[in-house]
Amino acid sequence: MAGPLRVLVVGGGRVGAHVARLLDDRGHDIVVIEQDPDIVDELSDEYVATIIQGDATRPSILEQAGLDRIDVVTALTGNTGTNLAVCMAVSQLAPEVWTVMRTDHAIGDEYHRFVNAVVFPERAGARAAVNSVEHGVRSLEDVTGDLEILEVEVDEGAPVAGRSLTDIALPRGSLIVSDGDGDRIAGSETVLEAGRSYVVATEASVSDEVLNLMRGGAADRDD
Repeated sequence: MAGPLRVLVVGGGRVGAHVARLLDDRGHDIVVIEQDPDIVDELSDEYVATIIQGDATRPSILEQAGLDRIDVVTALTGNTGTNLAVCMAVSQLAPEVWTVMRTDHAIGDEYHRFVNAVVFPERAGARAAVNSVEHGVRSLEDVTGDLEILEVEVDEGAPVAGRSLTDIALPRGSLIVSDGDGDRIAGSETVLEAGRSYVVATEASVSDEVLNLMRGGAADRDD
């Protein structure tokens, strides 16, 4: 799947809004469905997503998001039953769409029959939900502030693939931390090899540019 993902976030509360901001920073196209008019107004003012006001358990509201163009649905309301209902509706309306469900239970294995991924944000933070959306890019948890610490796999054909850090112009506000083995600090001689993962520190404002360099403009998802 080439290019940015189009992600539907159901629930614009604390977790959903944070996920929408993180994914927007990484260059993805975000749609949010939220019932509360006050939250809708707040998110609309941020310009991080297309906002739809309504109940996402209703198929007519889900279809307003254009499920035929959605790659991932993340159901992130504070109600486990609502999130499950949304994901099950999506699986019927658009079976090819990847579904991610938030649960308020620490153990969510029982839900894996119905959804592709289950997250428990109260334990791991909103970045855990983002990890279930993007494959080949993994946020490392418990990072203070807005600085992103990512483990990124270099794609075949990415602009940096096969090149040393000496020859790569990374954007200001980003740094390759580890080499491909993960046991040495990256240096100017480090070559970024396709298929290997590297730890990257990046400010939110340039994370999408860094990911484009390392992922070739692709945020791929294995089905």
